[in-house]
Amino acid sequence: MSQNVRLRRWSAPLRGQDAAVSGSSPPRPGGRMHVVIRIESERKEEELRSLDGWLRQEPSIRRSATVSLHTEAAPTGSMGGLIDSLGLITSNGWSAASFALSLVTWRQTRPRPPKIVIRHGDVEISLTDATEEEVRRLVDALEETDETSSPS
Repeated sequence: MSQNVRLRRWSAPLRGQDAAVSGSSPPRPGGRMHVVIRIESERKEEELRSLDGWLRQEPSIRRSATVSLHTEAAPTGSMGGLIDSLGLITSNGWSAASFALSLVTWRQTRPRPPKIVIRHGDVEISLTDATEEEVRRLVDALEETDETSSPS
């Protein structure tokens, strides 16, 4: 059994665009949900740009989510911040399974497939090997957090 997917509660403060979205209403099943994707790689910015382009071309994602690149705060005196994450805001009809399949397919195109960290609410999932078990855990975690965060 692979132990490469880790679920943990997120406790770090949100920054930049992540913080702006955190104040929105909680997601509902079939409704809006905010997902943040980070990539652990020496070529993080290049990989995030590649994934951004991939997701924007994926019909199931394009129809049901808005994709955006997020930048970290720029140090004083610099020209701008570096891209540090990718955000998805989903709408009705979004499928966690289609999203996971898109991530896995993109990852397979990379010369050195990077570790992908997906965060939704206070749950963070690390996808390192893209095994069937990891993908199932990712989908289950996204669907579970979507259902448990919906209003009663």
